[in-house]
Amino acid sequence: MTILAMDRTICGMATMNISLPDAMKEWVEAQAQTGRYANSSDVVRDLIRREQVRAEKIAAMQKMVDEARASGIDPRPIDQIMADIRSRVR
Repeated sequence: MTILAMDRTICGMATMNISLPDAMKEWVEAQAQTGRYANSSDVVRDLIRREQVRAEKIAAMQKMVDEARASGIDPRPIDQIMADIRSRVR
């Protein structure tokens, strides 16, 4: 028995209808038929999860770039910078 409240079932899953071109719909259905997924919804959920992870990684990289740029330019010559890096690695 499913009880809906504001488009949510008891198990906490919301429903959403999306429109896809025929080729994308066929691809999603083909992925579900491989056995890796239980159904088309699982395929879409997996794609969303992967995109969320990818977006988080991009945001983390952008944060590092922003921090690096904000830290300024090192006035030392490149030879000195590389020597300091090599001494830390050893």
